[in-house]
Amino acid sequence: MDQQIRDLIEISRYYGQKKDYVIAGGGNTSLKNDQHLWIKASGINLGDINEEGFCVLDRQKLAGIPEQQFSADPVQREEEVKNALLNSRVDPDSGLRPSVETSLHNLFSYKYVVHTHSTLVNGLMCSNLAEQKSYEIFGEEVLYVPYCDPGYILFKVISDHIKEYSKKFQHDPKVVLIQNHGIFVAADSVDEIKGIYAGIESWLNSSFDEFPESEELPMSAKFTRILPAVRMLLSEKKLKVAAAFNSSRVREFTEDKLAFEKGISNPFNPDQMVYCLSEYLFIEKQGSEEEVIQEARQKIEEFSNRRGIMPKVIFFQNEGVIVAEDSAVSVGYLKDMVNDFCQISRLSKNFGGPHPLTPEQVAFIESWEVENYRKKISLGGKAQGRLENKVVVITGAAQGFGAGIALVLFEEGANIIVADLNEEKGNAFADVLNSKGTKNKASFVKVNVADAVSVEEMIQKAVLHFGGLDVMISNAGILHAGSLDEMEPDTFELMTRVNYTGYFLCSKYAQKVMKVQNNYKPDYYSDIIQINSKSGLKGSNKNFAYAGGKFGGIGLTQSFALELMPYKIKVNSICPGNFFDGPLWSDPDKGLFVQYLNAGKVPGAKTIADVKAFYEAQVPAGRGCTPEDVAKAIFYVIDQHYETGQAVPVTGGQNMLS
Repeated sequence: MDQQIRDLIEISRYYGQKKDYVIAGGGNTSLKNDQHLWIKASGINLGDINEEGFCVLDRQKLAGIPEQQFSADPVQREEEVKNALLNSRVDPDSGLRPSVETSLHNLFSYKYVVHTHSTLVNGLMCSNLAEQKSYEIFGEEVLYVPYCDPGYILFKVISDHIKEYSKKFQHDPKVVLIQNHGIFVAADSVDEIKGIYAGIESWLNSSFDEFPESEELPMSAKFTRILPAVRMLLSEKKLKVAAAFNSSRVREFTEDKLAFEKGISNPFNPDQMVYCLSEYLFIEKQGSEEEVIQEARQKIEEFSNRRGIMPKVIFFQNEGVIVAEDSAVSVGYLKDMVNDFCQISRLSKNFGGPHPLTPEQVAFIESWEVENYRKKISLGGKAQGRLENKVVVITGAAQGFGAGIALVLFEEGANIIVADLNEEKGNAFADVLNSKGTKNKASFVKVNVADAVSVEEMIQKAVLHFGGLDVMISNAGILHAGSLDEMEPDTFELMTRVNYTGYFLCSKYAQKVMKVQNNYKPDYYSDIIQINSKSGLKGSNKNFAYAGGKFGGIGLTQSFALELMPYKIKVNSICPGNFFDGPLWSDPDKGLFVQYLNAGKVPGAKTIADVKAFYEAQVPAGRGCTPEDVAKAIFYVIDQHYETGQAVPVTGGQNMLS
């Protein structure tokens, strides 16, 4: 790889990973020589771009585009320009689509161009005094361009401005500031670009009379209970992912409707519209949860009827913000965007107050195919599966059976809460899931399933992360084998608290959320699933503490099922056979193979291999159970709507129902 390409990748990732410069698919970078221009393809994320993410274009063909005649109709014109850019590609078979700003990048004589939507810069660019203050702060060395609809017309306008600038100063500008849009920085080295950006940041910081701090703020328990209802109201045609948050950036705009309308009710830039839409709801009601939800229902229905689409951003007075979209990745972008445009509004107070887009400018962007394409690609990810957008909490998911189940469900599109006591392994496993490049996400939450407060907090965090709870899988468990003579009361009580009481606590706090969801979407089903054991179907020699807890778990399942089915909450147990490959059995120090060998549970066994062979021989299928086997049973109980209160064996024929 050429060093200049490596430098382009490095600086792309450098700014692409900074949320105060680039959010979602925004921003752009390029490199050029005499023949070719490399530019980030539309929809590619700058934060993790590699060489394959850059579209390569013929500069001679690009230079000929301004000489072509295009339609006077804006929509037809942009389609023709898009095709002209596509025809300039060196490798059309790459499938990459050049950014709409490609021609702008080609205007600069410098090798590198880095275009961002810097929050600091847009605090100035989206203000009433943008032009005046730009020249006061930076002097005439910067080129300021008044707002123009993005696309070909913006290219023509900037082209004319650059020609005038170059005639005056005898060189191209290195900094171009565009009203209600962002900043272009150009230079012949990436180090110089970083230096220019650092200088701009320093100059702006010194120009602020006030610089609002940014911090996350706590949310009320009431707001946490409202969120699942709002998620269901927004999931009219398709299950949504949602999140609630509060921060110092949004707080002043939730204080009252006037502050909201004056500060952020209209969008500032194209990126904001592409991801958040151009209109946001404000809920004024501060009464009971039901009263707040009813106002939200009314305004959501009115918005949907008027615009033919569900709102994505809802501000709640003195509470915070709820955002909802078609994937967890999209929701993450929405949160970043909302915090960003709120900060822009606050920063703009240093320069005469906020200057949003006009209704005409908004209308153009809403109908612009190019931006819709960019959003579609940037949020693409891999195809989702049968659990798309479902929120699944799995306890004991940091390793072993729980992790194996979580992996299978994640690959089918579920958003996973990896709940476990082991923080190190839990966070590491969540990172593994999130590295797969899918639209769904995983998040670790520390929990002690034997503690009511800890379990309740786990459910609350799951709701805040993804908007609700669709599947609660109570998997966490411990096993200490031993005879009546060997088993100590403390050990028995510990196993009972984890294996039996833990299932009760998970069910108790999960069903509260699920009932709310059913109340506002009466045809919606959810699931509580206990990962039980074949030991819950048949007694286990010198393993009574474990078997007793599992037998009791099935009793809970049958009882919960009777109570909760009226709310369309299905409750079932899955009873796997032995997972021989997991740490429960195979850990060299504490695994069951070692425990059973030492306890003499297998007559004549002298080695761990002897113990394993003994247990495998008891399975008609000739092997142990796997997470994939269990996941198939989980899919069954989720998919069907008629069966509840069942103990489903997954034992390879070792246990058969009679």
